[in-house]
Amino acid sequence: MYPDTRARLLAARSSLVLGPVLAGVSVILQPDLGGSPRDQLAALADSPLAAVSAAAFLVSQLPILVSVLAIGRLLLPRAPRLSAWGTALGVLGCFGHTVFGGTSLVYVAMANDEAHRDVYADLMTTIQGSPVMLFSVVGLAGTVLGLLLLGIGLFRTRTGPVWVGPAVWAFLVVEFVGSSISGYASYLSVLLLAAAFWALAAELGRTPTTRDLADRSHASVPA
Repeated sequence: MYPDTRARLLAARSSLVLGPVLAGVSVILQPDLGGSPRDQLAALADSPLAAVSAAAFLVSQLPILVSVLAIGRLLLPRAPRLSAWGTALGVLGCFGHTVFGGTSLVYVAMANDEAHRDVYADLMTTIQGSPVMLFSVVGLAGTVLGLLLLGIGLFRTRTGPVWVGPAVWAFLVVEFVGSSISGYASYLSVLLLAAAFWALAAELGRTPTTRDLADRSHASVPA
């Protein structure tokens, strides 16, 4: 269960903290993207920070990926199957969301060309009905199923505070169900994700690495 090295421990803790922060930046700065493709392009063009929101979402996938790997590593000794499947699906979700995030940046660039907005709106319609959107489905399904399994693993193995697993489940419900009901659901979902990930980062801070354990063992041996 122990992290292998101090560098990996630092990477895991940093990613658990940074992932929700970047996701929060993306949610806070994201304009209302309801309506037709032309309306969406207009909203992106009218928002001075739309590009920052899209970039934050894209960049957030890297620390979230590392976080998924770290959680899977923690679960491996006591829940190997949940660890393997949760990690694999979570990584797949990050991959799908990365592709989708790159497409979002392209939409921002298209929105700033107002003279050709009608043409780009038609292109958006074509893209949204093409196999390209399968990457969005992969991102959604991988993230939901991966975090669901990792949350079950956290709860069953009592890794971290007992509420961490349920907080991950609540994040999934609020983000992927509640967001279709209320525009404020995304804010709550980010808070839930941050609470769970930051609690795990704090838990890792209290976990000695194998190198630390070895140093303590050598120090305890009489000269």
